[in-house]
Amino acid sequence: MAFQTEFEFNLPKGYVDEHGNLHRNGVMRLATAADEILPLKDPRVQQNPAYLTVILLSRVITKLGDVPAVNTRIIEGLFSADLAYLQNFYQRINETGRPDIKSVCPKCGHEFEMEVAGWGEA
Repeated sequence: MAFQTEFEFNLPKGYVDEHGNLHRNGVMRLATAADEILPLKDPRVQQNPAYLTVILLSRVITKLGDVPAVNTRIIEGLFSADLAYLQNFYQRINETGRPDIKSVCPKCGHEFEMEVAGWGEA
């Protein structure tokens, strides 16, 4: 089994582009040290540390629907529910290397894995 470095996601609400098209499916790759260190030098982060999230996500999201390139403008245009979902997704894949969590059935004790759905997602 190969080491997985890219993970698919499905945004709870989705990014609406300038033409009104909705983009929900995407791919996020694992972060590198440079992904977490280099944005700290960015003047936008130095003025507002919360902007680190925007730059970091723009670096690690490699695909979002049919959007040609994911950049900070795209991340800034996300709904807050989607931003929160992506922050959580980023933490899960970079801490555990998996987008899902392990769970145990309280009745039979069977262990299974499940992907955590975004808000409003079935």
